Amino acid sequence: MNLKIGNVQIGSDSARVFVIAEIGNNHNGDFDRAIQMIDLAAEMGADCAKFQMRNMSQVYRAGSLKKSGDDLATEYTLDLLEKFELTSEQHFQLAAHCKKKGIQYLCTPWDTESIKVLTKIGVEAFKVASADLTNLLLLEALAATKKPLILSTGMSREEEIKKTIAFLEEKKTDFAILHCNSTYPAPFHNINLKYIERLKTLHPLVGYSGHERGISVSLAAVGLGAKIIERHFTLDRNMEGPDHAASLNYDDFKSLISGIRELELALGNGAKKILSQGELMNRENLGKSVIASRDLKKGHILTSSDLLVRSPGMGLSPQKMDALLGKVLTRDMKNEDYFFESDITGPIQHAKTYKFRRPWGVPVRYHDFQFYSENCQPDLFEFHLSYSDMDLNPGDFLKKRYEQQVVVHAPELFAGGHMMDLASPDPAYRAHSIKETARVIEITRKLQDYFPNTAKPIIISNIGGFSMDQKIDEATKKEYYEIFHDSLKKMDLEGVEFTVQTTAPYPWHFGGQRYQNLFLLPEEIAHYCRLFDIKMTFDISHSKLMCNLYKIDLVQDYARLILPFTAHLHLVDAIGVDGEGVQIDEGEIDFKALARLADTLAPKASFIPEIWQGHKNNGEGCWIALKRLQKYF
Repeated sequence: MNLKIGNVQIGSDSARVFVIAEIGNNHNGDFDRAIQMIDLAAEMGADCAKFQMRNMSQVYRAGSLKKSGDDLATEYTLDLLEKFELTSEQHFQLAAHCKKKGIQYLCTPWDTESIKVLTKIGVEAFKVASADLTNLLLLEALAATKKPLILSTGMSREEEIKKTIAFLEEKKTDFAILHCNSTYPAPFHNINLKYIERLKTLHPLVGYSGHERGISVSLAAVGLGAKIIERHFTLDRNMEGPDHAASLNYDDFKSLISGIRELELALGNGAKKILSQGELMNRENLGKSVIASRDLKKGHILTSSDLLVRSPGMGLSPQKMDALLGKVLTRDMKNEDYFFESDITGPIQHAKTYKFRRPWGVPVRYHDFQFYSENCQPDLFEFHLSYSDMDLNPGDFLKKRYEQQVVVHAPELFAGGHMMDLASPDPAYRAHSIKETARVIEITRKLQDYFPNTAKPIIISNIGGFSMDQKIDEATKKEYYEIFHDSLKKMDLEGVEFTVQTTAPYPWHFGGQRYQNLFLLPEEIAHYCRLFDIKMTFDISHSKLMCNLYKIDLVQDYARLILPFTAHLHLVDAIGVDGEGVQIDEGEIDFKALARLADTLAPKASFIPEIWQGHKNNGEGCWIALKRLQKYF
């Protein structure tokens, strides 16, 4: 079930929780304070700023208004309400200010006259106070407006909640119900938060209106499935009035909203367990594989003595050992070679003859270069350097001069756990990155000797600019770009084309997630390419993840701006906001549209397929990708 308030969908079709900042009467009758609280509610990320409206003569009996005979609590409440109530005209102005600030204005009407005023104001929905859950006359008037309702259930027994639900269902009203304990502040032991589960059996759309201290219970409510969270908001919990003590101040409310947004991402849909890219990396780094216990010849029938289980987890899962027993090997294997799925299910993919409209290549390491050079004839080889490769002599692996061109992918991680960061504000850290990059440049020049047809070899670099726990602000980001530019000027780039790789929003470092800040947004990339006179390596997967996060189109909104600055392409599919390295046509990228645009805006840019672990099993993932890419490029 869904509830639509303005342009916002609340319910099963949306993971987003609707957060209500209940200002109520916490402005204490001060209109300017109410305006300030709207500004702060918008700033902290609330979806809605909610107020209350009463026509006192309709809400209270005349005798109570004259304060003749009611108890002291009622008299005190009446005194505060009369002092703090804003005028109808002021509510019109509050609604207009909410619209200006991009936050929804809602209001709780306590009587039918207030409903009429709020209808003229143009509210998108009505919030019903716990005190009126049983007020069928008021609910009938609200149902007649045909606007959605959000009803708190504090102070009501279950039979009363059921009766109101049945009443509104009969009126065909769209509504949500909020679990609530109407004490201010509410003691934790009285909240009974698990009652949310019971409410969901009575009505499918449930939220939580909290009056407890702190934010942990409200976060737990989201974990239990609350789609709406309402909390009172105050500028000072010590101000006069009953709601302030049960309210959150700005910092706590902002933390609550931040926590809710994190929970939205973390909860998922519970339908299927999917391994994240970080888990896949750690599975390979830390996991186990089935390997050959000795040299084995093609045609050999496998027995248990031929098999061992060892790390890393680059090959077949140990759970599939039994499936190997009795199989006839279709290839020669050396001691400690990995077994793969194809050793059970069928033939291994091999390289074929490929034809493309632009220069193409394959990713290689020193240790597997000979295999690739013997099994395919690309236009270029892209050498992916690890920090240990930096100490190797290329001549130990390259025995002649080759016709192909060479591209070099600089390491992202250097010895000692040093991540490449040419934008680091730490001078010593940045100096080390510059020094290591200088080594990459020298290695590239040495490789060029073996690939003399390369006029100006491309170097691909992830230049840094990441942060640990959250994104940096705009001012800091500008400083990082300036630091990176200074790093560029400190390097001897004569004879090489230093390119920056487009980045993913959540890069994986050491098997865990970080935040990327630089070379993400297309307008920003184009601006700094012009300003710094640099080219890009357009990693399609990284860029698609960024586009998914910011909800922009990869081809029309991103590639159209980036391709004119593109020297080289990494072609690979992607899923979601961190699922990179996916095999071609198994993710979300429209390669047909991308190829058409690339033919126009970057017809000479070279490419490689950059499938995660595409080199395994004699390049199986690489060959599959190239075969599929032929129909596009």
